[in-house]
Amino acid sequence: MKQEKIFLKFRQMSYIRWTNDAEMKKKAKPKKYNTNDEVSSVNEPLAVYRSVKILPAVMDFSYREFEKIADLVPFTQREWASILHLSEKTLQRYAKDNKNFEGIYVDRILQMQELIEAGLKAFTGAEAFYRWLKRDKQVLGQLLNFDALKSTQGIGLTKDEVERIMYGVYI
Repeated sequence: MKQEKIFLKFRQMSYIRWTNDAEMKKKAKPKKYNTNDEVSSVNEPLAVYRSVKILPAVMDFSYREFEKIADLVPFTQREWASILHLSEKTLQRYAKDNKNFEGIYVDRILQMQELIEAGLKAFTGAEAFYRWLKRDKQVLGQLLNFDALKSTQGIGLTKDEVERIMYGVYI
């Protein structure tokens, strides 16, 4: 008896669904609008987007632009070469010919620019920031020093620590 009720109920549901599908197919004909008809618009909430920093075109990033960033801090050419994973000789060639950097180097330079800008805000000057970068420090169980700047993750961790210093949150 119980099984029959379930079967009938299932059969009714499938019949209802079948009839609804058939009715929907009939109604699915596209409506043709007359050009004189008024079209109503639906008021939807505006999407809020965060502002995105527009990155320079990779092909347009010359050594002169890099030099503007490099002049903000007292890094040596050898230190910049190790951060960018270039030889010093290659960096000198970029300087001599004012060559444009390749994409991967531009990305690293822009990450360093963000770190440098944050560091100059947090510390009294470029020298103080440079000395802080050279010092070994334990941050969230990891050792951070100047060698951390050789990786994207290290640059990010260092920038996070500088921002903590700016807001007075020491870990």
